[in-house]
Amino acid sequence: MGLTVAVQMDPMETIKIAGDSTFALMLSAQARGHRLYHYAAGDLTYRDGRVYAPARPVTVQRVEGGHFSFGAVETIDLGADIDVVLMRQDPPFDLAYITATHLLERIQHETLVVNDPAAVRNAPEKLFVLDYDRFMPPTLITRSLAETRAFHDAHGEVVVKPLYGNAGSAVFHVARRDANLAALTELFGEVWREPFMVQAFIPDVAKGDKRIVLVDGKPAGAVNRLPKAGEIRSNLAVGGSGAQTELTPREIEICDALGPELAKRGLVFVGIDVIAGYLTEINVTSPTGIVAIDTFNGTDTPALIWEAIEGRAAARR
Repeated sequence: MGLTVAVQMDPMETIKIAGDSTFALMLSAQARGHRLYHYAAGDLTYRDGRVYAPARPVTVQRVEGGHFSFGAVETIDLGADIDVVLMRQDPPFDLAYITATHLLERIQHETLVVNDPAAVRNAPEKLFVLDYDRFMPPTLITRSLAETRAFHDAHGEVVVKPLYGNAGSAVFHVARRDANLAALTELFGEVWREPFMVQAFIPDVAKGDKRIVLVDGKPAGAVNRLPKAGEIRSNLAVGGSGAQTELTPREIEICDALGPELAKRGLVFVGIDVIAGYLTEINVTSPTGIVAIDTFNGTDTPALIWEAIEGRAAARR
């Protein structure tokens, strides 16, 4: 029996279908007989105990420039009319994102939301990972220049990044004798009210930053993201390239440690980042990478994700 699925995401016109994970999930859902709706996070409305959105039925196809078609707008009750909500809008993880999780949490007793909105809210990428600090590189979270200088002195080379950044934005490599550390710390303090993250630089980042996708707590595959020349950032969104890879024993150990807790929290689709055996992030808001993984491995990760979703939806009936 097909599900009625509402996809909360960015505008359909803006997605790049060749590598977009949400589009791959929509294609797979449609092929499995599920009915799709599209709406934006900013469309959510709470009224008289119900959560609504003006949504449009959508069909998708892998045709560049003609990849979707909309039906007429319908006001849908996300609790009564929908079986599954996919929360797939891109970060930043800001107050708008947090508000959307609060609203979607109010329909959880009626509708399956993936990933679980309360779990997403309580597991920001660069903070949830601290639960597994035994796998992490040396890490500092602070707003203090003195603490940052001491950490820099101790580790020589560091990476400084915003606590709620995404897609590799505002990530800085500070070398041993870099005179810009004080100015950079000051800049971060002016741009963001929250602390920032400083990590010991891992030279082997030049060999790749591995994105591993876990589905319902089990590893489904990985892609090694390689930075372009002169860069430390390997994110595909900033020009990194993908390469085929396999999991190492250390990475399997990390997945085994994380997996049960991810499944318990309702974090069905998660992407973790590992550099040279060090866990750096746990991505739960809108993970990516499944298209590249499937291209290299000949796998069907969207099908695995939908099998997990369908199983959870069936268990609720």
